[in-house]
Amino acid sequence: MPIFIVILSTVIGAIGAIALKKASSSLSFNLKSLFNRYFLIGMGFYAISTIIYLNALKLGELSILFPIVSTTYIWVCLLSQKYLGEKMNGFKWFGILVILVGVALLAISGR
Repeated sequence: MPIFIVILSTVIGAIGAIALKKASSSLSFNLKSLFNRYFLIGMGFYAISTIIYLNALKLGELSILFPIVSTTYIWVCLLSQKYLGEKMNGFKWFGILVILVGVALLAISGR
């Protein structure tokens, strides 16, 4: 169960990252520009992600759960492709594969 909770946390954190990327387009060097809709949404998703992650830490081992946070990179790649129009190439897909293999090995070793 803690592994599922961490994965949920990473998906929510990735959504926060996408929102912050959208917020960055209107960013300038004044405090008012920082507080746009996407910035607030992004920070809210990061906060929710952190709270969920903390609850997972209560239930499982850090040495197993923390590496699973790397799946955030996978979600960011997939979401940025869909919502930001970013392109995937062979290196990115290979990186996703390496992350998946690494996380699977760590999860198996923790049983």
